[in-house]
Amino acid sequence: MKVPLVPALLLCAWLRAAVLRTAGHSGRTTVAPASGLNITFDSRTMILSWSCKDNTSLSRCILIHKKDGPIEYRLRNKQCFCTFREVTLHGGVTFEVHVQTSQGEFQEKMPYPNSGREGSAARNFSCFIYNADFMNCSWARGPTAPCDVQYSLSIRDSKGRREIPCPYYTQDAGTHVGCHLNNLSGLTSRNYFLVTGTSREVGIQFFDSLLDVNKIERFDPPGNITVTCNKTQCVVRWRQPRTRQRRHFLEFRYQLHVCRQNSQPDTENTLITVQGGLDNRYNLPSSEPRAKRTVKMRTADFRILTWGPWSRPTEFGSDDGQTSSVHIYVLLVLGTLVCALFLGFLFKRCVQMQRLFPPVPKIKDKLNDENQVEDQVGRGGRSGQLGWKARERGHGDTGSECQPPCFSTSWDFSVTTGCGWNLYPAPGPSTWVRVRVSSGRGQRFL
Repeated sequence: MKVPLVPALLLCAWLRAAVLRTAGHSGRTTVAPASGLNITFDSRTMILSWSCKDNTSLSRCILIHKKDGPIEYRLRNKQCFCTFREVTLHGGVTFEVHVQTSQGEFQEKMPYPNSGREGSAARNFSCFIYNADFMNCSWARGPTAPCDVQYSLSIRDSKGRREIPCPYYTQDAGTHVGCHLNNLSGLTSRNYFLVTGTSREVGIQFFDSLLDVNKIERFDPPGNITVTCNKTQCVVRWRQPRTRQRRHFLEFRYQLHVCRQNSQPDTENTLITVQGGLDNRYNLPSSEPRAKRTVKMRTADFRILTWGPWSRPTEFGSDDGQTSSVHIYVLLVLGTLVCALFLGFLFKRCVQMQRLFPPVPKIKDKLNDENQVEDQVGRGGRSGQLGWKARERGHGDTGSECQPPCFSTSWDFSVTTGCGWNLYPAPGPSTWVRVRVSSGRGQRFL
């Protein structure tokens, strides 16, 4: 079959122009097939390696992280590997290698997925160091993990030179959910934690994390807490706690919790935050008399403020100055009862005295025909009059009547009774009676 000459020439010209445009847009030479590098990755050492090429002028390795983005390393001419230290892999990553040689540029990609059932990896992973020598780690079972899943923890230093398996596991229904380490000599400042899982049913995804021991350490409470007081203030002193690594005193932050003894929670309590200092002391204003109080302390790193446990309470102050509101209420009630009893006693005594000295009743008497005596007695006042007429009979005269020197006299008297309280010679209740007698010649009190 013969092809016309003109269409063939036009087709060749069009193909050549397309090749030239493609080369000009890419700006680089043709890429060699990817199978020539043979990329491999060792997750234990975190080393990515490939086959070396002759006359290599430039090598680059790139890790594409889903969370952190691309991480690139430029290598020496003849170096055929790169090491990734500060990176986690459980989210899935992709490795790329670019090698420039005299023969052209070689490029290859290798995805590194987290194989296994989705959601089967350990979750809620955390670790903390306490008492400067011990570390506890904990995690939870994955939501889709099978019943026979078993997790394992390994710890590597930042350089990958030493791996520490978990010596003591804590379990929940037979599954490892925590780890305790009582020897931290193999840890560096930054370490790689890897939790893997196994199951007979399905594959289990892994979880990894990078932790800085300076950020996960929980400091012990300060030591040797003492309180000395004078008339105006109390001085609290303490000793810097022991830590896993030597630290400057300015890296510490302290909290003081001052509360009144036997007080209700969240009442009369004071929480004070203090920056670490060279002498480690705090002046607490407290004037005399002061009630008995307690102070306890805890410590944290000033960068993250993860507080450690509280210390034991240290007492200061005096019981003499401590007067709770309950005591005041009791004293008030007792005082009121005593006063009520005392007033009742006085009222009863007054009633008894009135019974002993009742008011004098009104008396009215009639004597003979010519002599009359009339007495009147009242509460407010009492009066009496006495009068008579005398008749004398003369000797030998009958029926004669004489007028003797007649006289009449009147008296007014009143009686008043009462009760009171004696101060002298001895305190106590008393009663009194006052009688007033008056006549034409004057009056007198009895």
